[in-house]
Amino acid sequence: MKRSLPLIKLLAAVLVLLTLLNPASLLAQNKGTIQGKVVANNNQPADNVSIGLEGTSYGTVTKANGEYAFKAPAGSYKIIISYVGVERVEVPVTVTAGQTVTVPQITVRASQSQLIEVNVIANRANRFTRKMSVDVAKIPLNNLENAQSYSVVTSELLKEQNVFNVEDALRNAPGIQKMWDATGRAGDGGGYFTLRGFVTQTRLRNGIAGLITSGIDAVNIDKIEVIKGPSATLFGSTLTSFGGLINRVTKKPYDSFGLEVGHTVGSYDLSRTTIDLNTPLGTNVALRLNSAYNYEGSFQNYGQSRNFAVAPSLAIKANDKLSFLLESEVFVGRNSAKPFFFFDYLSSPKALGVSKVSDLNINYKNAYVNDDIKSFSRSTNYFATVNYKFSDKLTSQTVFSSSNSYSNGASPYFYLVTDARAAVYAPGTPDLPGEANYVALMDQSTFHSKLNAIEIQENINGDFNIGTTRHRFVVGLDFQRQNSNQIYYGGAYGVAPINNPTYDYGSFNKILVDANVYNPAAAYPYIYKTNTYSAYASDVVNITDRLIASAGIRVDRFENKGNYSVTGTQTAEPFSQTAFSPKFGLIYQPIKEALSLFANYQNGFQNLTPYTDAAGQTVTPKIQNATQIEGGVKMALFNGKLNGTLSYYRINLTNVLRTLPGSGAQAIQVQDGTQQSKGFEAEIIANPIASVNIIAGFSYNDSKFTKADADVQGLRPNTAGSPYLANFYASYRLPETALKGLGIGFGGNYASANKIINSVSQGTFELPAYTILNSNLFYAKAKYRFGLSVNNLTNKEYYTGYTTINPQRLRQFVLSASYKL
Repeated sequence: MKRSLPLIKLLAAVLVLLTLLNPASLLAQNKGTIQGKVVANNNQPADNVSIGLEGTSYGTVTKANGEYAFKAPAGSYKIIISYVGVERVEVPVTVTAGQTVTVPQITVRASQSQLIEVNVIANRANRFTRKMSVDVAKIPLNNLENAQSYSVVTSELLKEQNVFNVEDALRNAPGIQKMWDATGRAGDGGGYFTLRGFVTQTRLRNGIAGLITSGIDAVNIDKIEVIKGPSATLFGSTLTSFGGLINRVTKKPYDSFGLEVGHTVGSYDLSRTTIDLNTPLGTNVALRLNSAYNYEGSFQNYGQSRNFAVAPSLAIKANDKLSFLLESEVFVGRNSAKPFFFFDYLSSPKALGVSKVSDLNINYKNAYVNDDIKSFSRSTNYFATVNYKFSDKLTSQTVFSSSNSYSNGASPYFYLVTDARAAVYAPGTPDLPGEANYVALMDQSTFHSKLNAIEIQENINGDFNIGTTRHRFVVGLDFQRQNSNQIYYGGAYGVAPINNPTYDYGSFNKILVDANVYNPAAAYPYIYKTNTYSAYASDVVNITDRLIASAGIRVDRFENKGNYSVTGTQTAEPFSQTAFSPKFGLIYQPIKEALSLFANYQNGFQNLTPYTDAAGQTVTPKIQNATQIEGGVKMALFNGKLNGTLSYYRINLTNVLRTLPGSGAQAIQVQDGTQQSKGFEAEIIANPIASVNIIAGFSYNDSKFTKADADVQGLRPNTAGSPYLANFYASYRLPETALKGLGIGFGGNYASANKIINSVSQGTFELPAYTILNSNLFYAKAKYRFGLSVNNLTNKEYYTGYTTINPQRLRQFVLSASYKL
């Protein structure tokens, strides 16, 4: 149900005031026009680059062909292309009233720090190619110089597709699959994904800790980097997985005034308002504010989400050597739970006599719970970055991050149960023909749960020649502290028929859940403190202009201060572990700056929390270790019109910790196994003809336990996701015509069947394969934009999950409009 939105009214009033106060929006006389073109190092157009007049709010951004034009009052100025931490480009210009002045062509040379709001890449024929990165290797490298595989999803693509959150954005990256939506619980880190056969989450922001509790709004996202394979050498183990990591790269302040406001409406009462405000606060200070308010109902009979995001950032340039960037982001949500169907631990698929969703009688449009049950979540993150330039060849970056996540409230879920188990949850429940007739109504609430992560990181970057050999290196120190005070408590609220049109499913409601008062004695706490001290170094060596080698090493000291109960009693002893993590890479370019053959060896590790063994004893686990060998080809052919990566990888994991079948509510685990995950990935980003852009991806993953209990020996883990994944998107924009700016896009995703239960004792249960199609129509001009998209075009019923069955959104229409000043 839709609610009145006083916040939106307030935002609208603020936007009107800003518009009135903005001198660019007032009628001005005695103006002239400035026009010109900006190109990159290889003389290719540089699009989306901010152009401004020093000391004023007048400016614009370049178009796809690198050209720009804007009006300004008569007078003498300096045109600047300047970003904090990057060398300025200054061009004098004199404006005459009523006349047009053409500025000589400007060439932009990106500096080592690469803190440009939108990277200026030499080959921008394809609007969705933006693979220059400072975070992937912690050294400024382009894709063809980096021996690691990664994919990039740009904000330009998200805007074209009408995508507003990180979870949906990742449908454009090959080899990654959403398994769970965000649970809204402190410490959970947003949505859950599988990548190269392992579960991962979005836990990094600009290469450093940035924890999230709910779904991640993309309002302040510049691009998303999906970095493939174990990457502990540069990113440690606390926030990464063996399959890789997801890094959010955020928007930064720039040196001219800009304001964009937008509003979106859509199916299921979708209502969204956004603002992106940038303003100089003097010659060397710039402020940027991104904010969004998002409300959405559900395709089911119950369900709603209400989220607010705000992300201010302040850039200060003290002098030509020293600059600062201060940022914060706050995400607040009050959401009802999305259905999660688990198998009760004594009601396996084998016991229920089912092996696929069609064997069950789940009502796809039934939420099975009232949406007056909500959970409150909040993530508050603060960041400070200090950049210092010793010389053109040596720089320092010091980063501080404080991430705080909080949640409080209920999180309902459901057990699929046999009739016998249903009678345990609700005595007197009748035994009906067959099995899988009931679901048990469950809840796992959080009670003022908190997770705080503090990280301090220092990186020294250099770019030197020793003889004729070029060295680009980083030496870094990292300290991270996690302080967890997460408290869970559960409740069982009887059973409901799995599909009975006369049953009141809304009776599983707030009144029922609130009657289960928090009891510390019955709580399940996750209370601990850890410190991690790390040092790392990496060097990229140009042996020749075509042969590039890289090597890196990390030493990591992990200290677990112990686990504690709600009353402060120590439940697990403190322990410390030391790990080493090396990486190696090799690049050979048969066609210089166009085609690279690459290979890498990468390492990952994880310090696990103590577990309970079969004897009921608390055990300190050994460090899990993963090694990856990968090889393939990267390309940027035909002047950047054909970009892509093809790769084969193999990841071997030792000291696997797994849960024994039939463990019950208290998981019984053993650390005795090995696992292998191998596969192939392909990504193509192409601009075959003018105005046509294509993104396509395919992946195959073969993951299995290679040494384990007979119950799962040789089988695919139930957390590995679908073996086959594919993604596709194509867009076309009308060329230079009266309807220039009109475009259309079409794409989709395929996932093969997903075994969410897979063992001898429990049987096998598969989520069916699915193909989801999406389309969009847009009309974009310099000052305004309209977009219409249809998600899940064929209204397909499909499911995601790992160990769970999670229905996904049906067809949705989305209409958006935005205006720029």
